[in-house]
Amino acid sequence: MGAQAPIAQLQTDSQTPHWSLPSRVAFRFWFVYFSLFCVTTQVLGSLVPIRVELPDLASQWPMRQVTFWIAAHIFGAQLPLSYGDTGSGDKFFYWVMTFWQLALAALAAAIWSLLDRKRAHYLTLYKWFRLFLRFALAAQMFGYGIYKVIPLQMPFPRLATLLEPYGNFSPMGVLWSSIGASPWYEIFAGCAETLGGILLILPRTAMLGALVCLADMTQVFALNMTYDVPVKLLSLHLMLMASFLLAPEFRRLADFFFRNRAVGPSTEPPLFSRRLASRIALAAQILFGILLVGMNAYSGRTAWYTLGGGGPKSPLYGIWNVDELAIDGQLRAPLLIDYGRWRRAVFDSPSRMVFQRMDDSFARYGASITANANTIALTKGTDKNWKASFTFERPTKDRLILDGNMDGHQVHMQLRLVDRNQFLLVSRGFHWIQEDPFNR
Repeated sequence: MGAQAPIAQLQTDSQTPHWSLPSRVAFRFWFVYFSLFCVTTQVLGSLVPIRVELPDLASQWPMRQVTFWIAAHIFGAQLPLSYGDTGSGDKFFYWVMTFWQLALAALAAAIWSLLDRKRAHYLTLYKWFRLFLRFALAAQMFGYGIYKVIPLQMPFPRLATLLEPYGNFSPMGVLWSSIGASPWYEIFAGCAETLGGILLILPRTAMLGALVCLADMTQVFALNMTYDVPVKLLSLHLMLMASFLLAPEFRRLADFFFRNRAVGPSTEPPLFSRRLASRIALAAQILFGILLVGMNAYSGRTAWYTLGGGGPKSPLYGIWNVDELAIDGQLRAPLLIDYGRWRRAVFDSPSRMVFQRMDDSFARYGASITANANTIALTKGTDKNWKASFTFERPTKDRLILDGNMDGHQVHMQLRLVDRNQFLLVSRGFHWIQEDPFNR
């Protein structure tokens, strides 16, 4: 985004400020574009220091209609487009929205430049817009960073994942499982992102914070691009926001790193000229930053004990090999049963159960286990007619017997618990001293 470079000329004499024409035009463009981006994405909601449901403006009138019209008439897309929250920020809907927001920002900047061509600078607006972007970027860093410090974003591989053949993983699945298998690396990455957000809170450390955020987001963007993670648009925009915050310091950074010149103090203007007002503003920024950190930390801690590693486990937690299987009274050896029959049963979360078939594929079911009554009820997606219910016995800790009816068939199974520590990914751990590489 070469238009950012002229913004470096914002460093001017505070008594007689005058921005060059490229600086004024660049500021107008980025002011409009970043404003549109922030209010139509998750950025706006992350700035609210309490958990409230804000409407998704991108999916509301008139923005949704604008996006649909452009998608149909310019890109020839079939309507309607998917725009619901599925965890993907790279839907076609959002690419089209980015297109028209860029076009609108360019048009607005051109009109603004014509109507306001005599203005010498936008120093006051720039100061407050920079403050907004600092906290917008910081809020995103807290949201993603704290969910890595509390290793939630990439959880340790689930039991069924341990059984999945490596070749069946998607590139994103490989990334998620590899980072999740090393919680301490995930915590380290989360600390780096959280640090960038904390440094952005204080005006005096904002430049260092923007540098840390730019480094963090460059790494994240590279991973998103190379592992096909559908957060490419957001990570790119966070990189651009960090670059915008750094733009006025580019000349000083170039002098320090490349030109071997003395570097003077930053000429970034304070929000207020009076000392008392500046101190009150600083206290307000610190308080707001603490609220953002606290909100994300509380949300992360709650998620850890409900959805993460600290959450409840199934009463029958574990991987169970099927030693004996009888269907409608006919005994079938596990190694001889045909496609669609089961090799293993996996109990992980309290509300889910997974059967692994003989071809290593999986059948996933909703599960309701009543430990006191020794019963299991299974559901199958949206198929209301499909039913399965079992009673179970556990004569020993590592033995399980299931009897019941599944989709109209009488089923009897005898299962044996697999020692989870037999998986090297679980048991290998960390070693300071290694005589030979242990790379399997």
